[in-house]
Amino acid sequence: MPALEHVTQDAGRLVAPLRAFGRDDLERAGGKGANLGELIRIGMPVPDGFVVTTDAYAAVDVPARDHASYEHAELPAPLARAVADAYAALGGGPVAVRSSATAEDLPGAAFAGQQDTYLNVVGEPALLDAVRRCWGSLWAERAVTYRARLGIDPDDVRIAVVVQRMIDPDAAGVMFTADPVTGDRGHVVVEAGAGLGEAVVSGLVTPDRYVLDRAAKLGQYTPGRNEVVVRATPGGGVSHDTAPVAGRLDDAVLDELVRLGGEVERHFGRPQDIEWAVESGRVHLLQARPMTALPPPPLARRLNPLQRRLTAVLMELLPTRPYPMDMSTWVPHGPAGLMAKVTESLGIRRAFEDFLREKDGVVYQLVPPRPHPLPRVLLAPFRVASRARRFDPARWTDDPRYGAYRERVRELAARDLTALSWAELVRVPREALDLVEPVTDLRIDYLPGSGVAVARLFLALRVSRSRIRLGDLMLDGRSRTEQANRDLEALAGTVRADRDLAERFATEEPAELLATAERMPQFAALIAEHGHRESASPLLASSPTWGEAPEIVVGLVKALATADAAPSERPRADAGLSPRLRRLVERARAGAAFREDSHYEFTRPLPILRAALHELGGRLAAAGVLDDAADIWHLRLEEIEDLDEPAAAGGRLRDAARARAARRDELAGVRLIDPRSVFPARDAGDALVAGEPASGGRVSGPVRIIREPAEFGRLANGDILVCPYTNPSWTPLFQRAAAVVVDSGGIASHAAIVAREYGIPAIMGTADGTAVLRDGQTVTVDGDTGRVTA
Repeated sequence: MPALEHVTQDAGRLVAPLRAFGRDDLERAGGKGANLGELIRIGMPVPDGFVVTTDAYAAVDVPARDHASYEHAELPAPLARAVADAYAALGGGPVAVRSSATAEDLPGAAFAGQQDTYLNVVGEPALLDAVRRCWGSLWAERAVTYRARLGIDPDDVRIAVVVQRMIDPDAAGVMFTADPVTGDRGHVVVEAGAGLGEAVVSGLVTPDRYVLDRAAKLGQYTPGRNEVVVRATPGGGVSHDTAPVAGRLDDAVLDELVRLGGEVERHFGRPQDIEWAVESGRVHLLQARPMTALPPPPLARRLNPLQRRLTAVLMELLPTRPYPMDMSTWVPHGPAGLMAKVTESLGIRRAFEDFLREKDGVVYQLVPPRPHPLPRVLLAPFRVASRARRFDPARWTDDPRYGAYRERVRELAARDLTALSWAELVRVPREALDLVEPVTDLRIDYLPGSGVAVARLFLALRVSRSRIRLGDLMLDGRSRTEQANRDLEALAGTVRADRDLAERFATEEPAELLATAERMPQFAALIAEHGHRESASPLLASSPTWGEAPEIVVGLVKALATADAAPSERPRADAGLSPRLRRLVERARAGAAFREDSHYEFTRPLPILRAALHELGGRLAAAGVLDDAADIWHLRLEEIEDLDEPAAAGGRLRDAARARAARRDELAGVRLIDPRSVFPARDAGDALVAGEPASGGRVSGPVRIIREPAEFGRLANGDILVCPYTNPSWTPLFQRAAAVVVDSGGIASHAAIVAREYGIPAIMGTADGTAVLRDGQTVTVDGDTGRVTA
């Protein structure tokens, strides 16, 4: 920082009235100062004040950028004089002194509470001390950690200080111009407490809560408890009064708050988080910033049964928020794109299209699909019948298209990506995506035969009045998914048979066991055969495969090895069937296997796509275009394809990646869709949670909450598996789980199908099972009624 003698006499550069600033003055006034100055410019009732600018902060000479250095810094005489003059012009009375960093009160980064505020500051010495303390708070541990989490360079942030006339409010609090919990943009939520708003903002008090519509009509009022009242004390500082002060806000005050909030929101163009205070009946606005982590708006209409089914499937396939690179690669070209083409071939559009909305380059909402039948849907039964006759699912791997597909995958996978030029490498992701087209065509042709085979068996059982359940007849374990599960079980058996290995797998974490597992020939063979399988989601390229994250497979083996032996084989349900019914059963089983196997085969290009993107990201990071190779996930494929060479991007792509990463981080705790809008409310009665019955039976056991594949190793034999979603890679856990309870999904999801195959109770679509149930809690799962009880 510059020496003291370099400070100029230009006081206006160091200190200026709040009204001199606007929304474009972030670099001089910081986020809070710029926003408050903008509010004054549009006529909002903001207490008068001034800003000690970022130029003043830069003019102070300190030995180190830390909290203590600024607290003891000597202010240059011109700066101290400018602050004193502005304070005198304000009246010299009590003031509020607030930090205003350049990375603060921004869309995607609120920085709420990260820098300091000092209330009821009285006198010039106390004011100068408060200014120094605000500067120092920029380098407090919590603020440094927060900026690091958002990827904000320390050299890119400075701080101003806002000084405002202190008012003595009767009540104060916070107003949100959208419901921060439900995301409803038609609601205004006001939280209020007696005295200074610090009690509400800092969480010292349970405030009164008002939910109003845009016309200020009160829809809900919840009285607070007024545990503490914060008041300004004579001579400076504040006191905490424990005497409760009751009283609702006047209707006129609520009307004014809603009116002002609406004007501020319209001006800034997005929902606002506004601090306010009421003094002698007059409303003052003390701060306004964009609302962060705001959920998407609630659905405007109720979903029909088909929409519920489709949305439940998509929720299960999207356990995490897609990255921009996902949205430009695997989301439109992977399983969702495949199913979109399958349904369109039958005359139905938009069943698996346009179900994700993006804002600021980041996905923020899952929108229930609205399937649209085309006129040719009337011909669908004829197309299905024709394809079912021509294409036998039992022989789909004999189709020349399948052999050609596997050969192209082998050829592209064998290429040395590190040896390719940039122009050659940048084409590989698109080549990998093009590989999936043949499997899409195969699914279009062979799925009708699968559906017809199952339908024929179902009808035959009904006509014959057989007591055998369709689901029991489908259990033959011939799919590639079942083969992978058997290979895992065989590996677990090897572990159980070795006393030392069994003890290590029982006591050590998957990451610690990985090196040992990789020395086992069976493990290497399993990864070589099944390493292309997805881990977290088949819909997202950003999820690593088994081959890239082998510790996930170790976790599965650890879970499977905890029991003495594999589950015993279930008795065959097809014993005693007539030859005709046996033929129908075999065809139905082949059809079910095709559904699983075509998905299994469809993901073979995924490791190629991920490897190419990893290599591209590494080259961009080496060229200084990205901070890290993994930042490529925050970009879109077409943004990379437009580059003739890495250096051609300049700082444009880095800025885009940083901004999207910050926006994504802001939304980390926000769901893509409220599960309550998808899964119908159920009368739980005395149940802890309730959902859709998906596999019958009743069993008790301890809850084990598994949120992601990295936690697979935590599941013990006999646990109740409680999870937010599932996909095929989770199915080995079902060999050890006593029952399955899932937040999302329906009776047609992988979890439900596999649970029925293993004969364990399953409940789908609880919406909040992972939030309500506790790890280790003993519960009873009733798969016939869809209820989980204590």
